[in-house]
Amino acid sequence: MTATATTTTIVTGRAATRAARRHAGGSRGGEQLIGWVFLAPFLVAFALFLAWPILHGLYLSFTDQSLTGSGGGFVGVANYVEALGDPVMWGAFGNTVWFTVLSTIPLVVIALLMAVLVDRGLPGQWLWRLSFFMPYLLASTVISQIWIWIFNPQIGAANNVLKAFGLEPIAWLQDPAVNMLAIVIATVWWTIGFNFLLYLAALQNIPQQQYEAAALDGAGGWRQFWSITLPQLGPATTLIGLLQILASLKLFDQAYQMLGGLSSDTTRSIVQYIYETGFVGYRFGYSAAISYVFFAIIIILGVAQALITRRRKDVR
Repeated sequence: MTATATTTTIVTGRAATRAARRHAGGSRGGEQLIGWVFLAPFLVAFALFLAWPILHGLYLSFTDQSLTGSGGGFVGVANYVEALGDPVMWGAFGNTVWFTVLSTIPLVVIALLMAVLVDRGLPGQWLWRLSFFMPYLLASTVISQIWIWIFNPQIGAANNVLKAFGLEPIAWLQDPAVNMLAIVIATVWWTIGFNFLLYLAALQNIPQQQYEAAALDGAGGWRQFWSITLPQLGPATTLIGLLQILASLKLFDQAYQMLGGLSSDTTRSIVQYIYETGFVGYRFGYSAAISYVFFAIIIILGVAQALITRRRKDVR
């Protein structure tokens, strides 16, 4: 091969390489454009219904905006200073935390027991699954009306049960000493089906060979539960607990509806106080500041929970 032919071959190869790169670049550019086209509806919805409300609410928290349209002037961190020193806000937050503690424990423990019973082969499993999950599908207004009748002081089923055991009737929704407990009972009955399904799915992912091997070694049902079932359900329990805490912290619907829109020092949640401040007291700016204080508290709790979980995994 002559030098001229060799040079021609090299030049031709380089040109082909450049053409292939341009073609590949054009293909990647076209693929990226198609990708952005498919992402556009989500990005528009995200910007309009999540990003913009968050940014606008943050802006309102630094103003004295009123629901009536007056105000709107910049007040700096005055709303946050007032919120951090507001005893009613901290009282509402304490009620929310108390409700979260009272509701989260049974919603985790009872849901686990229900899932174990169904997973172990109760007769008519489809009926049990439907019965446990059906209340979760109902709207909060329906749930509230059901339990308003159950807790009726004169004709309610709750007091009829107490009378059957020789106990005195209780004004469940009128007595500040027990109305939070009434809301917890209604909430547990309403939402436990979701946790039940999560636990049931986790139970069905545990290999049956582990139970068979334990049975061959002489382990009974309780030993299998404590040594196999509970450890295997650790990740599911962490997830359910976190989801339940976040859901309970948003207490509003059932409490507001069951108590007829009334609030007291024992049942007012932080979300209800935000609503009352913004839509009853007409202080949009201040209610926005309370919202972001509450949001910051939730973020701190979430980060703390994640750190605790990570440390436990590291220890193991």
